[in-house]
Amino acid sequence: MEPTPTRIHLIRHGQVEGFEEKRYNGQGDVPLTAAGRTQYRALLPRLGKVPLRAVYSSDLSRCRQGAELLAAPHDLIPTALAELRELHIGEWEGLTWKELQERYPREWQARLADIVHYRVPGGETLLELAGRLRPALRRILDRHPGEEVLVVGHGGVNRVILLDAIGAPLDRLFHIEQNYGCHNIIDYYPDGVAVVKLLNG
Repeated sequence: MEPTPTRIHLIRHGQVEGFEEKRYNGQGDVPLTAAGRTQYRALLPRLGKVPLRAVYSSDLSRCRQGAELLAAPHDLIPTALAELRELHIGEWEGLTWKELQERYPREWQARLADIVHYRVPGGETLLELAGRLRPALRRILDRHPGEEVLVVGHGGVNRVILLDAIGAPLDRLFHIEQNYGCHNIIDYYPDGVAVVKLLNG
C-alpha cells in the first residue's frame, strides 16, 4: 500500500499596492489591493473542497488576511509564523527595480551575479532565508503526517520551497514563476520524496 503523503497547498499572497512597478517590498507590511483580495476569494471554491487540517502563513498582513479568509470555511484559525516572511531586503525595501538600477548599479549587478550569497545592507541573504524557512516547513510537515495543509507565503519564500521540492539549487530562484494569488500543490512522502503536483496554478 502506497504511503499517504502530507499535501501542502502553497499560495502566494494576492496583489499588493505598488504592483504596477516591480519593487522589493521585502518585510514591509504592504497592503493588498482590491484585486488582491479578489484573488484570495477566487481560491475559495477550489480550497473549500479540500479537507484542510491546518493553515499557516507569514505574519505579514498581505498573507495573514488571505489565510484567515481561506481558513474560515474549514473552521480553522491560521498560525502566523515570522519564519515564513519574505526575504529581508534591508536598505532596498520599498524601492523599485528601476530606482535600484539607477542608485546602486554595481550592487544590483553583484546581486544578480550571486543571488544566493549577496547581502543587501541591513538585509539577509537568500541562503539565510532558506535557513530560517526550511526548519519551519519541516515542523509543519512533522505535525501533519498524511494530512492536507494550507501555507500562505511570498514569491521568494514559495520559490525556495518549490526549488527544494524538485531538488534544484537556490540560484535557480527566478526560473520559477509565482503570480499573485497562485496555487501550488506539493506532496511530501514519509521517505523524504517530494512531488510538485501543481505549479503557479
